[in-house]
Amino acid sequence: MSSRTLPLLFLGLGGEMLYILDQRLRAQSIPPDKARKVSSEADWIEKDRRRVMNDIITTMFNKKFLEELFKPQELYSKKALRTVFDRLAHASIMRLNQASMDKLYDLMTMACKYQVLLCPRPKDLLLVSFNHMDAIKDLVKEAPPILSQVDDTYRQLIEIYTPLSSGEFQLIRQTLLIFFQDMHIRVSIFLKDKVQNSNGRFVLPTSGPVPHGTQVPSLIRLFRCNGEESRRFQFQSGGTYSSALRPGSLEMFGDRVIKLGTNMYSVSRPVETHMSGTSKNSAQNTKVNTTPNPLAKEELNMLARLMGGLEGQKPGSADSGFRVNLFATDEEEEEALMSRPDELSYGVLNIQATKDQQSDATLSRIMGEFSEQDDPAPRACSKGDDLLAMMDMM
Repeated sequence: MSSRTLPLLFLGLGGEMLYILDQRLRAQSIPPDKARKVSSEADWIEKDRRRVMNDIITTMFNKKFLEELFKPQELYSKKALRTVFDRLAHASIMRLNQASMDKLYDLMTMACKYQVLLCPRPKDLLLVSFNHMDAIKDLVKEAPPILSQVDDTYRQLIEIYTPLSSGEFQLIRQTLLIFFQDMHIRVSIFLKDKVQNSNGRFVLPTSGPVPHGTQVPSLIRLFRCNGEESRRFQFQSGGTYSSALRPGSLEMFGDRVIKLGTNMYSVSRPVETHMSGTSKNSAQNTKVNTTPNPLAKEELNMLARLMGGLEGQKPGSADSGFRVNLFATDEEEEEALMSRPDELSYGVLNIQATKDQQSDATLSRIMGEFSEQDDPAPRACSKGDDLLAMMDMM
């Protein structure tokens, strides 16, 4: 297990969460009973979309939070990591119930698993993270203080990860694959593009460019003990491979070359499931285009069915929050909630620490729930508690 895996996993899952929420909030239509107020209603929905994105990204890139995140440590348990993202998703005026949060987290995890599986080289995991960072930076380009937080994270990634060897990145990739190995959730967008089977397993391509630093498979060479080549054989690789692309940029600004980790929900282009062979496709092409595109109608309809509708209320009311439903109807969401497994039935907890003994005992009991092993002895903290407690203070 690599002690440097957690930041890349957190940024990957967080980036996918922001893609989904941003696209869903952009695609909201005005309810018929509010049609006479289309202009004003659209204005406050766009305003709240920006507020939601800014609030979540501000929490996600909080300086103290990231200092704790970037410390060398083992991956958190699945339950603890899920709780972190529950709290992160509710760091704004937006609210999701448990069934919708389950749906959101499923989409996040399967997208990240797909990216890890298709990453050409282990070191390209860093390029995937940079693609997420590039898109997040574009979401907050009009908020300089938040943009500064994102830039600080760029610098930490470059400082910590660029010196790592290929072997260390291979260990990070193996750690991620172990984390994702039991997750086989079917996602409509992957099924439609035929990159996922009906059993939830991904289909790995046998074509496209080979990883940088490698050759197209078709040749076997035999060597003598002194290192001289003795014989060579040609063989059919069974796929259509092309020469390697140039390596992606690991600088704060640059062409990442690969598209894994970019926004697959963007209406500006169809879903892309493998590396692009052209140099024109850089991180700059991942920006979401808000101009209506008639060719994207089918994709938007599918996305709407996948993630449901939004119910909102004007910010002037007593409760300024609004709920996002990631199902097609409220009835479908309620049905999913009723069939929810018991092991997932835990809520988002806001913990206020006090000095009295009773509160300390309650805190110990709550934090003990995040442990993967049964421990009869009282515990004041467990893996993941530092980040969870820190999120309560933000």
